[in-house]
Amino acid sequence: MTMKLFYAGPSLRELHEEYAKKGRLDERAPVVSTSSVTVGAPVAEVWRLISDLRAWDTWRSDARVVELGAVEPDAPFRWKLRGTPITSTFAVVAPERELCWTGVAVGWMKAVDRMRMAPTDDGRTVVTIEESLSGPLLSLFYDSARLRQGHDEILRMLKAAAEDGRGLAPAGTRDDGTTGAARTDRGMLTP
Repeated sequence: MTMKLFYAGPSLRELHEEYAKKGRLDERAPVVSTSSVTVGAPVAEVWRLISDLRAWDTWRSDARVVELGAVEPDAPFRWKLRGTPITSTFAVVAPERELCWTGVAVGWMKAVDRMRMAPTDDGRTVVTIEESLSGPLLSLFYDSARLRQGHDEILRMLKAAAEDGRGLAPAGTRDDGTTGAARTDRGMLTP
C-alpha cells in the first residue's frame, strides 16, 4: 500500500515511448480502469467523433480542447477535463482502431489514455477506454472506481452522440450551424 501511495510512475518520456506507443498501460499505477460499450453506429462514425478533438464539446460535456495542431503520433495538444488543464501528446493514431495519448495534469499526475474501437459483424462498434494514472499521493483523493465512473460517463455520451447523430456535422461546424472553434496562428482555439 505504501509503495502505491508514493508511486510516481515512469518518466513521461518512458510512459509515452515504452507504454503508450506499445499499447500498454502502467499496470503498477495506483489508478487503472477499463470500460467498454457497444455503440449502435459504424466504426467510421465513432472514429470521427473520437478523433475530431475540436468538436469534442459537441458531444462531451466534460472536455474542451484549447490547443491542437495535427492529430498524429508525437503531436502535442492541450485540453481541459472538467476545468483541469492537461498537456497531452498523441502516441497512437490508428484510424478506426485506436487513439492513444499520454498526458500530465496538475504538473505531477501522469496518464496513458487509450480509446480503442472494434467493428462488430452487425455494423455496430465496441469502444473500450483504458487508462492508467499515477502520481505521489494520488490514491488519497482519487481511485480506480472514480476513474471508471468517468469513463462510463464518456462512453454514455459517445454512444448517445453516435446513435442520434450529434457531433457528426462536418468538422468545424456545430449542431446549430455556426462554426466551431477556429485556430489562431499558434494553434490556439478560439470560440
